[in-house]
Amino acid sequence: MSDVSSQDLVRAREGDDAAFTRLVEPLRRELHAHCYRMLGSSHDADDALQDALVRAWRGMAGFEGRSSLRSWLYTVATRTCLDLVKSRGRRALPVDLGPSSERAVVGDAAPADVAWLGPYPDAGLGGAAAPDARYEQRESVEIAFVAALQHLPGNQRAALLLFEVLGFSAAEIAEMMKTSTTSVNSALARARRLVAERVPPAGQQRTLREVGDARVREIVGDYAGALERGDADALVALLTEDVTWSMPPLPHWYRGLEAVTDFAVRVPLTSCGSWRHLEVAANGQAAVAAYLRRDAAGPYLPWSINVLELRGERIAGVTSFVGAEHFTLFGLPGSLP
Repeated sequence: MSDVSSQDLVRAREGDDAAFTRLVEPLRRELHAHCYRMLGSSHDADDALQDALVRAWRGMAGFEGRSSLRSWLYTVATRTCLDLVKSRGRRALPVDLGPSSERAVVGDAAPADVAWLGPYPDAGLGGAAAPDARYEQRESVEIAFVAALQHLPGNQRAALLLFEVLGFSAAEIAEMMKTSTTSVNSALARARRLVAERVPPAGQQRTLREVGDARVREIVGDYAGALERGDADALVALLTEDVTWSMPPLPHWYRGLEAVTDFAVRVPLTSCGSWRHLEVAANGQAAVAAYLRRDAAGPYLPWSINVLELRGERIAGVTSFVGAEHFTLFGLPGSLP
């Protein structure tokens, strides 16, 4: 810790709010990303981080410096998230609710009793880390990984993230979670087994590197262009045979080229209106923001953040997070002309 930070630490312990803010600010983004991984929602992460920082501020006088400030703040943030996991439950994707639909469900309605997984802007991961660290940060917010975490009990979720993503030792995690190293190692083993069953061995970061940035942009552009033109053949040509498409908070989802084609032709390509898209960076994956205009006179309004899963140069999955509230997370305009 630098001399300036040491001075701020002393002042913060004495109740200096500005000094506390200076200490916390460099860690805010990574703490927020940790809360998102724990909770599966950017909005819940906002709440958790705010609550954690209030707790940290109130407990600052008791911080004795036996661990680093970063470790202590992660302890506070993790315990805050564990409290929220107990009170709010886990976040879901449509695949968690039941089997896929073979034909398009027109007029699908969102259930009121499901808490849904949400998207996460890559900008929240920060850009100061080394390339390998940025790779790991993006990998740890991929949809498949965050969705798998939601199937873990809170203690296993926390142990896996603190160990695998953040690099804390089992002994450090045991102290953070007020348990034994043996319990942490046991939680890690169970968590790893479940995540390995649910997450593809080749993550999106490896695929994106192999395909290359220029080609990924072409694929994203081709996907957006096919929807904007209403071109079913062009869209189908981009998809794998076992492609999936889901649209939380709408409960129905589709698997396989026939079912996805039926949905695409009957819903977004013909019955919604006209589309415009903006490329975004979400969950460490290729993504676009979709704006919909239902009549010729009005503007294009926010509809969904579409996160794409690539396999090679084909699209193997589309998760369309429907809702204008997601657009504010990405700093996107409220309408397009």
